[in-house]
Amino acid sequence: MEFWTDASLVPADFGPSAVTVGKFDGVHAGHRAVIDRLVAVADERGLVPTVVTFDRNPLSVVRPEACPDPLVSNEQKRELLEEAGVGATLMVTFDEEFRSMAPEDFVSGILVGALHATAVLVGADFRFGARGAGDVALLRAMAAESGFEVIEIDDVASSGDRRVSSTWIRELLSAGDVRTAAELLGELPAIRAEVVHGAQRGRTLGYPTANLSPTVEGFIPADGVYASWLVVDGVPYGAAVSIGNNPTFEGVPEKQVEAHAFDQAFDLYGRTVEVRFVEFIRGMRKFGGADELAAQMRRDELRIRDILGLPPRAGE
Repeated sequence: MEFWTDASLVPADFGPSAVTVGKFDGVHAGHRAVIDRLVAVADERGLVPTVVTFDRNPLSVVRPEACPDPLVSNEQKRELLEEAGVGATLMVTFDEEFRSMAPEDFVSGILVGALHATAVLVGADFRFGARGAGDVALLRAMAAESGFEVIEIDDVASSGDRRVSSTWIRELLSAGDVRTAAELLGELPAIRAEVVHGAQRGRTLGYPTANLSPTVEGFIPADGVYASWLVVDGVPYGAAVSIGNNPTFEGVPEKQVEAHAFDQAFDLYGRTVEVRFVEFIRGMRKFGGADELAAQMRRDELRIRDILGLPPRAGE
């Protein structure tokens, strides 16, 4: 996938393209329905399926007090868009300058001037330009002048009677419901971070853990223990992952993420790993001591191995 962070970086000979525009936070099932349509139109017409997205939620500039945490980092979004079949992505910087861009300049400078769009796919409520002054009617009027077609699409992905949205997925993850979140995302929710040194309490309990840096890419689910995959250099290992401050011990920082990979003894310090969440196992609670905690961790392991389809420990 071709990728640029500024319209000025798009090669002069790029395109022609079919373009859609949006935040694409999480690249969930609703987004994938839009991308599938984009790719279909592009394939039919010999165009490059192209996405225009933003480096941050526009609310972080327009109404920062109302801006939610992102589901994915920019790098994760880039990877997910490529996996979904997008041929090129322009991730613009949503700052005050971009916010104040006139609708006509967005069309002439980005859609037509940089991306050479001949088809633009948007929803009925699409707004663009300073103060959302541009709408589908204006886009159609400009399309007639600039030689591209506006194709109106509907994000129809739903589960039950509710439309799939990033907001809904955030709600699910905040409640620990990673299984339903995965259904809406179309893949397991994931976070990514560098492994850092911890207190090494897990090692003394027979469960050495990889402690993730507080600087995490992705949305961290609710506190608790999860059946997960720990992905190292592209290889997934079954793991028990705990999130929270581990109330059995004093001085553990809030929202610490620790992953114990079953049947592995590798040194991950300084390496970036990914955690893919499969199922919530239990909430965090305070135990009577290290022995009681270790016994519960053993029960967690047996359940997680069963969920992930992993064999028991060697010799058992």
